[in-house]
Parts: sequence; structure tokens; C-alpha cells
Amino acid sequence: MKAFLILEDGNVLTGTSIGSTKEVISEIVFNTSMTGYLEVLTDPSYAGQAVVMTYPLIGNYGICYEDMESLKAWPDGFIVREISRRPNNFRSEDSIENFLKVNDIPGIAGIDTRALTKILREKGTMNGMITTNENFVLDEVLEKLKGYTTAGVVKKVTCDERKVFPGNGFKVALMDFGSKNNIVRSLQQRGCEVTVYPAFTSADEIIKSNPDGIMLSNGPGDPEECVSIIQEIKKLIDSNIPIFAICLGHQLVALANGAKTHKMKYGHRGANHPVKDLSTGRVYISSQNHGYVVDGDTLSDDVAEVSFVNVNDKTVEGVSYKGKNVFTVQFHPEACAGPQDSNFLFDRFIHMMEGTK
Repeated sequence: MKAFLILEDGNVLTGTSIGSTKEVISEIVFNTSMTGYLEVLTDPSYAGQAVVMTYPLIGNYGICYEDMESLKAWPDGFIVREISRRPNNFRSEDSIENFLKVNDIPGIAGIDTRALTKILREKGTMNGMITTNENFVLDEVLEKLKGYTTAGVVKKVTCDERKVFPGNGFKVALMDFGSKNNIVRSLQQRGCEVTVYPAFTSADEIIKSNPDGIMLSNGPGDPEECVSIIQEIKKLIDSNIPIFAICLGHQLVALANGAKTHKMKYGHRGANHPVKDLSTGRVYISSQNHGYVVDGDTLSDDVAEVSFVNVNDKTVEGVSYKGKNVFTVQFHPEACAGPQDSNFLFDRFIHMMEGTK
């Protein structure tokens, strides 16, 4: 069956339908990872977006359910050059095409994803429609695309109730703004007992539970929308409990400290982004997935200092807060999929908790 990707700028790309055949409008973004498509599909940070994979062959090692980063798939759509219909892997339990169908995610194969990525790089991230309707009226579709906005996605992806994962060491409260499973695993590997809280839990409830440390997770959407969450984060910072924040959590801490964020032209999404530790000069390869960034010029010198920068475009990738047990990073030290270069940051968090005892 034919499928069409209609972009906000009027470009129409034709391919073959994969997965669900429902029609969706979404923000179109690209990911440069060569592997890890299942982790991409199950990363809650992709809620409200349709993902273009730049690597040409997707699905060749199938679906290994143990590798999922959450209980379900989150993107609105999935766009690939070529889909492997016969996966070959001793761990494979399913094909990616069937996985998309089961999760009701529409997709397109046969698209020139490199050309599509060049459009998104040159013109910036834009809205698009995936449809199997060959009789679409372009002007009507473009009007819908221009009126579409992504909103309320943190509420969509966060957990419904508190969950406890056992451990014999430090007690960590994890705020779930769209948390990946490997954040919990990374903490448990270091002996931590992890309690996951819904995104809109009050700071008072978390502080009363007397955690040794607090983690603020990754998540989707515009951080400036999270007004009530930012107010609670201010209270968490004032509590002096050690805080480690990743991705959306990093942005929310910056906003709570009076800084600003802005939307990037096309964001960073992939497992090959170099970041530089300004304290040592060492460069790490990182996994990233974000469309917004902290504006370093709005960080007060009295409050914080930039600790990591992106080697490619010099954007802020990490912040340390002066006089506080708080540090944050924009990239994903838990990776999955991606390089493990920066997972030492979890050890830094452990040492920070040890220092407050």
C-alpha cells in the first residue's frame, strides 16, 4: 500500500506503508543512530514526534523485548529508507513491522531519508502528515499542519502511581517526566533503592520520604510548558538534597534557576554526539535526544557554571550549580542505545550522596 509524508513546506514524499495505516500529524525529527531503533521507539521523549531514521536499513536484528526502554512505543510515526522483513538475531522475538502494527504506529518505508534529513537540517524541524489516502488535498493538509502544536506530552508519558525498585544502598527519588528504564537500572547497579514518582508529585511529598538523592529524568516537549513542575523543582533545590538531572530534567532545573531555554533548529538525536567536559578537556561520545536547549548566556554566573558543551555547535550540555549539590546534563549517561562513555556521572551522583552523610 502506498503511503505519503506531507511536509509543512509543501514537499510530498511517497513510499510504502508499514505498521498501522492510520493518519497522523506530528512533528518530524531525525535520528542518526545506526542501531537502537527499539530503544528509540520505546523512549518516552519521542512522544508527539514522528522519527526519521537516517541509517538506511532498519529492523535487521528484529525486536528484543528485553531491550525496551518503557512498556510501549511512543512516537507518532516511523520513517525509514528500507525495512528488514526477515530479521536475523538469536535474541529476536518479533519483526519491527509487526511491532509497529501492535503498537498502532503508522510508518513509511522507501523514503529517501537522507534527502528528507537535508530538508529538515536546512529548513528546521517541521510538522508533517503520514497518510495512506491517495486523494488528499494538499492545501487542506498544509492548513492543518500549520495549525498543529505538540502540548501536554509530559502528562501523557509519566507513570500513574509511585513505584519502588529494591536496593540495599542509597534511597533515590526519581521524578518521571518520561524516564527510560536504564536510568533505574543504572542506579540499581550501584545498589540504590529507586522510588519512581509521577511528574506532578509535590516537592513536599518527596522531601518527606527522606531520600538520599533526587533524580530528574528525561522527557518530551517544551520545558517552559512545565510551569507547575518548575515551581516544585525550586523547592527540591532549596531542600539541599543532592540532585542529578538528565535532558528535560536538566532544562527544568535551569528554568527553576532563572535561565531560559529555546527551541533548536533541528535538535540533537542520535548516539554519536561529542560533548566536552570543561573541567578536564576530555571529550565523550554521547547519546542524545532533545529539541530544546538551555541558553548559556542566561545562566547567572553567581548561580551556575557550564560544565559540558557540545563539540559540534557549542551548545550547553551540562551545568553545575554553585553552593548546591546539584549537577545536570543534557545528554544521556544511561544511553541505551548508545555509548557508555559518560555513565561515570552516576558514580559522581553516588559520591555526592556520600558527601552529604
